[in-house]
Amino acid sequence: MEKKRIGVLTGGGDCAGLNSAIKWIVKTALDDRLQKTRKILYEVVGIRDGWKGLVFPEGDEWDPAPRTVTLTEEMVRTWDRYGGTMLGTSRTNPYDLKNNRSQTVLENIDRFRLDFLVAIGGEDTLGVAQKLSLEGMNVVGIPKTIDKDLSGTDYTLGFETAVNVITEEVDRLRTTAGSHRRIFVVETMGRHAGWLALEGGESSGAYIILIPEYNFDIERVNELLTEGRKKGARYEIIVVAEGAKPSGYSEIVKEEGVDSFGHQVLGGIGEFLAKWIAQLAKIETRSITLSHLQRGGVPCAYDRRMGRYFGIAAIDLIVREEFGKMVSYRNGQITAVPLKEAVGKLNLVDVQTQYDTDRYNGRRTFLR
Repeated sequence: MEKKRIGVLTGGGDCAGLNSAIKWIVKTALDDRLQKTRKILYEVVGIRDGWKGLVFPEGDEWDPAPRTVTLTEEMVRTWDRYGGTMLGTSRTNPYDLKNNRSQTVLENIDRFRLDFLVAIGGEDTLGVAQKLSLEGMNVVGIPKTIDKDLSGTDYTLGFETAVNVITEEVDRLRTTAGSHRRIFVVETMGRHAGWLALEGGESSGAYIILIPEYNFDIERVNELLTEGRKKGARYEIIVVAEGAKPSGYSEIVKEEGVDSFGHQVLGGIGEFLAKWIAQLAKIETRSITLSHLQRGGVPCAYDRRMGRYFGIAAIDLIVREEFGKMVSYRNGQITAVPLKEAVGKLNLVDVQTQYDTDRYNGRRTFLR
């Protein structure tokens, strides 16, 4: 029987659902019943720490352990119930213009005799996968990002669990906000996409939701808050995406410079807005940044299922030799799209159909 080796890695920020995808990649590839029909004997090699595992496979001074491991069904049996990624991750960019190490990656893929590679990640990780595909590597991708900003798919692993975290944290804030008659500004992740803030705000019943796709007016925020107090509201919750911008301002960054993929580290809009509100509305206002809390915790049932479906579909692509594609969820169906389509542009909130620009909140009408 022909033997083939599949490498699998997770890159970028961690999130819920990754371990479920890895588990089902392994279980589907090693399934003895399927092997009889495929007539191929697969071996799955886990690559630790994302693309760093193919740049420094022997480890480095901070972690001298080898970064490749053979994955078995018994090893991954319970992985789907855990958050994060058992393989570890990093934001290493092999195609960094200041230090291009893509040739090293290609050499190590050949050295470890990897016939195929499954990359689980977001825009950056799958961008690297797409470049490797253009260089002849048999790559398939699985969409993962709590930002849900990948094109070509209606869902990305980790999003629903992150929305659940936002909802739970806002629920907890309500008790202290109501006790003190305070306004709370809750800052979410999302970078340039407002999905986390919008759906997290809708789920938690936030009074105001601010997203990067629509610049907000600080005076209008104050008007809405004043309107709420006149109607008898004891407190208000405002959910704001880290990339949201007041009219006339640029994005607020947490630190100077960019990472190896050219991204600024956003953060601080929550505190900025809280100070303005306290000054204009004369109401005690506090801000809280959920930050990495949104990435953590056990995966919800939906992310466990989607990890399973995406993992199985990734092996389907390999068996069918449909490389250079990302598995996708569209219109209620598991399918696949070219990696080029997935990373070509960001999937952003459509303000015209999904956002109320007068209320600064989710839409209030569906049937037209």
